[in-house]
Amino acid sequence: MSTQEDAARLLVRILEAEGVEYVFGIPGEENIHFVHALNDSSIRYILVRHEQGAAFMAEIYGRLTGKAGVASATLGPGAINLQLGVADATTNSTPVVAISAQVGLDRIYKESHQIIDLVSLFRPVTKWAELAPTPESLPEVVRKAFKTAQTERPGAVYLAIPEDVESAKVSADLRPLPVNVVRTQEPSPSQIARAADVLALARRPVVLAGHGATRARASEALVYFSEHLGLPVATTFNGKGVFPDDHPNALGAVGFMRHDYVNYGFDEADVLIAVGYELQEFDPVKVNPNADKKIIHIHRFPAEVDDHYPVEVGIQGDVSRTLRALADSVHRRFDVNGTGRRIRQMIAGELAEGATEDGHPLSPRRIVADVREAMGRSDIVLADTGAVKMWMARMYPTYEPNTLLVSNGLSSMGFAVPGAIAAKLAHPERKVLAATGDGAFLMNSQELETAVRENVPITVLVWDDSAYGLIGWKMDLDLGTSSNITFGNPDFVKYAESFGARGYRVESAGELLPTLRKALDDDAVSVIAVPVDYSHNLRLTDKLGELTDPF
Repeated sequence: MSTQEDAARLLVRILEAEGVEYVFGIPGEENIHFVHALNDSSIRYILVRHEQGAAFMAEIYGRLTGKAGVASATLGPGAINLQLGVADATTNSTPVVAISAQVGLDRIYKESHQIIDLVSLFRPVTKWAELAPTPESLPEVVRKAFKTAQTERPGAVYLAIPEDVESAKVSADLRPLPVNVVRTQEPSPSQIARAADVLALARRPVVLAGHGATRARASEALVYFSEHLGLPVATTFNGKGVFPDDHPNALGAVGFMRHDYVNYGFDEADVLIAVGYELQEFDPVKVNPNADKKIIHIHRFPAEVDDHYPVEVGIQGDVSRTLRALADSVHRRFDVNGTGRRIRQMIAGELAEGATEDGHPLSPRRIVADVREAMGRSDIVLADTGAVKMWMARMYPTYEPNTLLVSNGLSSMGFAVPGAIAAKLAHPERKVLAATGDGAFLMNSQELETAVRENVPITVLVWDDSAYGLIGWKMDLDLGTSSNITFGNPDFVKYAESFGARGYRVESAGELLPTLRKALDDDAVSVIAVPVDYSHNLRLTDKLGELTDPF
């Protein structure tokens, strides 16, 4: 007769077999067996202060490691609180496995306390959502969850585990299923040849690299492709760093709300080589307004259909192998780098000017310049959604993949503070900074306590203007005025100290850089409040709106 064990213990063994290092969550009455079983495992349970924070942590962990981050919650409201971070992960093509409790099978079919159809709730925002129907199904459903989440195109999945399934006994003979890895897919030789024919007749091709190129770890191949053919490379906001901004062929990042310097690199292009680009990152109408450019789509999966993204040649396969094969099949070099050089000079000039601006409150350019000066090439900045993201993604130079993280799929506010905790856990050897507006900061600032308790040293830079700055920016542009965007703030120094963190307030422009350096060098959780002057927002968009031919 075989021995038995708790189904919760079986679940933990399965997660260990999947290589899970952390589970981010809050326990509830209906999943106490699972949470308790984690105590005797190799997995570290990170107790958070809100399930939304757990989902954002799982997302950033998955984004940086390529392995699905795991978020856990109880049933009902706990599970519902996971949903924003789960949706954010799916729209940012990031692997996450969200696991929540559910009411027991003995009452799930009828009206009862805390019952809601969680599987139906999560299906629209995940790649796959299901309920574990029996304890014996756990090896199969959990393996499917991780395989689905981590397979290209990655995204979030959801698994509900009824409380009587979690607390049941199962045979100790049940084992986790083997973890199978999808093999590298070679690109089609015929499609490579077709793409080479398009490039053979091209006049001014340009490369747009997206988040998929980062996930595919295609930086080296992308540099080879660009250098071999002499092609300029722009990135999306989510793709920043996959092509180094200090490379002679770099154009910078596209994604700003107005026709920016980088867009001029696309205006005269006749061929667009999209590498790992996904349409939710950036509307293709901004770089192909007349839908007249020939597009070569390089990715692991087919392109989405869009009137301004008419694919001439689609190449599905390993991104790095595709780039190298295509580069070696094109027997010519292009000389289209003059525009790129001028674009780099203009962006670098803005950053240099910003470094000398000494007003208080500080200009956004000064903040970006000082953050860049304080951070190393491989250190990680998370720029929360809002005006902060626009300034950081537009101007902050990046040199390695995943060193500036934004949410550009769903563009959720409030991800940066919990995300910074996950980033530091994934890369403890790097400095991690959460750059966030005051509005986004207070959406998940409770996770400062998590960072302090778990001894995860991060620095949070709060851009303080007592308003939803990006909404005000948009209102001013479209309506000529703004309303209903201002609010009051706590004393951020005292607020940080109340959690056991260190607090700083920048009282002059010259204080920011030394304060950043001190906070980043300390082995502690720190919050820096920096007053920001967002009158520079309209100055920037007015300046860009007046540009007709900067070259």
